[in-house]
Amino acid sequence: MSASPVIGVLGLQGDSREHLAALRAAGAEAVVVRRPAELAAVQGLVLPGGESTVIDKLLRIFELRDPLVERIADGLPVYGSCAGMILLADRVLDGTHDQQTLGGLDVTVRRNAFGRQVDSFETDLEVDGVSDRAWPSPGAEDAGPVHAVFIRAPWVEQAGPGVEALGVVPEGPAAGTIVAVRAGNLLATSFHPEITGDTRVHRLFAEMVRAA
Repeated sequence: MSASPVIGVLGLQGDSREHLAALRAAGAEAVVVRRPAELAAVQGLVLPGGESTVIDKLLRIFELRDPLVERIADGLPVYGSCAGMILLADRVLDGTHDQQTLGGLDVTVRRNAFGRQVDSFETDLEVDGVSDRAWPSPGAEDAGPVHAVFIRAPWVEQAGPGVEALGVVPEGPAAGTIVAVRAGNLLATSFHPEITGDTRVHRLFAEMVRAA
């Protein structure tokens, strides 16, 4: 694989532009994915934040759902942030009656767990594999906590034995709640690293793509 992996960002709904910018800053070649042929051409995929129920419906309308499920099963590296975490989860609580997920990640996720838009918040948290390292390339971030932004965010209520919890809320009423996980080639966060200017989560994902 080339030093600059080709990573797609699902561009049906949500903050795809911010993920594209973060991936490029992390040294990846980033492209928008809206069609099955575009999905077939990428080596990794980001599922952005947005509205999980809307993205679910659009995946079916654009005939992306089945090929994406197949590629995830075949080992495609995928990173999901916020709504993307919901889409990767095998089980969702508080979803709509007809909501489907792509699955692949053995977790139970509670949709809008932290509350409505007005309950959005920010905090600094330790994320394994991110907070404990610095990237040596020019412009990369130093080691240290990740400044996490939560917007109508989900959380992980239960994680299967093959899922590694990378980060938990450090304090407050939700202290100890899992908000970042990894299982094999799948990575997910409840928060939005793409809007903070800290590209370390995207650098971690780019490394996962290269390794795959």
